[in-house]
Amino acid sequence: MERQGPLSHPVAVHSSYSLWWDTYFAVIAVVVGATITVLDATPVRRVVALVALAAMAGLHAAVGRRLSRRVGDGIISIVVLFVHIALFAVAIVALPAAAWLLFAVIPLIFRMAPTGVAIAAVLLVNAVPVVADVVTGHGDVRMDLVIAAVSAASGIWLGLWIIKVIEQSTGRAHLIAELEASRAEVARLSHEAGVTAERTRLAGEIHDTLAQGFTSIITLIQAADPGLRDERLALAVRTARENLAESRAIVAALAPSALASGLLDAVRRQAARFTEETGVPAGFRVTGEPRELPTAVEVVLLRATQEALANVRRHARAREAAVLLAYSPAAVRVVIRDDGCGFAPASTGGFGLPGMRSRAEQVGGVLTVRSDPDTGTTIELEVPAPPPATTEVRA
Repeated sequence: MERQGPLSHPVAVHSSYSLWWDTYFAVIAVVVGATITVLDATPVRRVVALVALAAMAGLHAAVGRRLSRRVGDGIISIVVLFVHIALFAVAIVALPAAAWLLFAVIPLIFRMAPTGVAIAAVLLVNAVPVVADVVTGHGDVRMDLVIAAVSAASGIWLGLWIIKVIEQSTGRAHLIAELEASRAEVARLSHEAGVTAERTRLAGEIHDTLAQGFTSIITLIQAADPGLRDERLALAVRTARENLAESRAIVAALAPSALASGLLDAVRRQAARFTEETGVPAGFRVTGEPRELPTAVEVVLLRATQEALANVRRHARAREAAVLLAYSPAAVRVVIRDDGCGFAPASTGGFGLPGMRSRAEQVGGVLTVRSDPDTGTTIELEVPAPPPATTEVRA
């Protein structure tokens, strides 16, 4: 059972706890009913006490069990609870031995009422036997006062302790559920990252071996016979070109689908999608001369853009964002800036920034993070990407 404060309403109790409490209530009711049955009392008093007890049991079975498990229904729960207390008072007036019902009534109070109301109700039900002594003229008022004081104090302590135990148990259950969900998400992300990394590795291997090898074959043959007058050499060049085209097709197929139209378009689409989903304007700008990059480098730059924009969406509360893709002769940079609330880069948890740094290191890149509450956050990833050496390959 969770509580938001000393006067808050109880929330739903786990079904296993409800079963135990319902069983406990039933056992107390049966024991007290059996005791009333065998007591030496007039039939009328015995019947009145048993009817009041049966009414309490029936009310709990019909309404009380459901109300004690649900959030809300606060007023209805309190009304039903005070009907229980009224029936308890009737049983006490008829037979003082019915006071043993306090063992069932006090836990019921804490299950059906806010903490403040529950404490007042515990004091009230413990005063009932004393008032009954005064009204009927039977019993020892002083002794019943002492018993009521001890019972009220122990009942309140026990109720608050039970609430604390249930809150802790419920909190642990929620934490376990969150951990299981997080573990499943981490496993999914790890699997996706592994698949992407392997596809990227294969694409890079094919590009750096087969594709480059076919290019070299074509270059060497054309150098030996520029006019390709030898039919066998011309056939070798055609075959090498066909296989070069096949290898490039395989590299393109292994690259992430978002990069199908190139890094520039992929980053531009990420900025546009961010604006569509959040309503926060995200400008996109390109500097330098765009060029084709190795697949591994493009993947790292794209993933960094996606992760940075996701962090802006989730945490920054920004009014504006901007994405810059800058090409220079020796490197390529992607810069994501926002004017949000900022954060302390050294104290962030999660996998976002560590994952970005890890991917950047795999391609020799450097990730820089600057953030403060006044200027927002800037994430910059620079990856070395010198232009490929130009080799003339004749068609």
